[in-house]
Amino acid sequence: MNQILLIEDERSVSDVIKAYLEKNGYKVYWAGNGSKGLEIFKSANINLVILDLMLPDMAGEDVCKGMRETSNVHIFMLTAKGSLNDRVEGLNMGADEYLVKPFSPRELTARVNALFRRLNGTNSSVCMIFDDGNLSIHFEKRLVTVRGEEIPFTPIEFDILWALAASKGKVLSREQLIRKVYGENFDGFDRTIDVHIKNIRKKIEMDTRNPKYIITVLKAGYKFGGEQKCIPLAAD
Repeated sequence: MNQILLIEDERSVSDVIKAYLEKNGYKVYWAGNGSKGLEIFKSANINLVILDLMLPDMAGEDVCKGMRETSNVHIFMLTAKGSLNDRVEGLNMGADEYLVKPFSPRELTARVNALFRRLNGTNSSVCMIFDDGNLSIHFEKRLVTVRGEEIPFTPIEFDILWALAASKGKVLSREQLIRKVYGENFDGFDRTIDVHIKNIRKKIEMDTRNPKYIITVLKAGYKFGGEQKCIPLAAD
């Protein structure tokens, strides 16, 4: 059973969300503040965190940063702050999705269901290696190494990188990437993919101004470059 941590101080809101998620078969832990949320996160095997940014004891952004220091767990941010800058900042600090209040509990549940369908429906033991091992992407382990060093990726960043690498040489539009990574019902803002691409480039490119791996194709989207040496089966 997938386990979800809901960190939301408004009890009336959290009760409704919790009821919807439990009705769909999830185990839901609830915390009314950031400190309790981090405590539960450290002790339970959490698959998804739903995090309100306006908490009574600490900023939700700090909770997110704390989790990202040790985990690549999926994080959905909930907030009343809906400006473009707020959304970009949320994605930059490690959020996978950003939902602006008020929202429908049914919409949130649908996004959660879509997330776990994507994760449970993926069955690949392939490891892609580029440029004599300069970059490797191991799907089953969800592991990325750059020049031999393991680089932390958020789940959405990894999924975008994998989608592009698996379609090497083929141009994927933003809409195609959104469908591959978020599913058909995604309702985020137009430049979500661009924000994630910028963060991925910082992690894998020697020169972000002249990227080697994730190449922008003007008015079309993105494609993956690099010299692929082999695609072996996963090995221990």
